[in-house]
Order: sequence, then structure tokens, then C-alpha cells
Amino acid sequence: MVIEMFTRTTCPYCVMAKSLLRSKGLAFKEIEITNDIELKNEMMRRSLRRTVPQIFINGAPIGGYDEMAALDACGRLDEMLEAVGV
Repeated sequence: MVIEMFTRTTCPYCVMAKSLLRSKGLAFKEIEITNDIELKNEMMRRSLRRTVPQIFINGAPIGGYDEMAALDACGRLDEMLEAVGV
């Protein structure tokens, strides 16, 4: 299972998203886009969004921090992670 997160260095929501994943003991690949237009374009192409963070689980976009926190609050995040083998 691969969790990818597109981030920027000055993004407080990125910090919160990383903290949430770490609190669950999950490893993730951070893709820093602050100074890389190609990575930013890749993030927008894959997520159809311009905001960070953008989080993917096994290549499927789940959105940003707010969406991930909402999934966590209702238990769906754990269900998604179990379904992909975490």
C-alpha cells in the first residue's frame, strides 16, 4: 500500500495531514511541490485540484486534509486502509 501526499513547505494543512497519518503509525511518501511546477502540474492532473495537501491511497485521490479528517472522524479512513492491506 502506498500513501502519497503532495505538500508545500508553508502549508499548515499539510502539517496537520502528516500528523494525522503519523498518529496512525502510517508511512507515506511526501511529494514537495513548493518550487517544482512539474510536480504541481502532476498533482493537479491527478487530483483535479489546485490546493494542498492532496492525498492518494494506492493511487486513488481522497482529497485534502479536511476530507481525510472527515473520513477519519466517521471511521471510513480506517476501513479504506484495511481494504488496501494496512
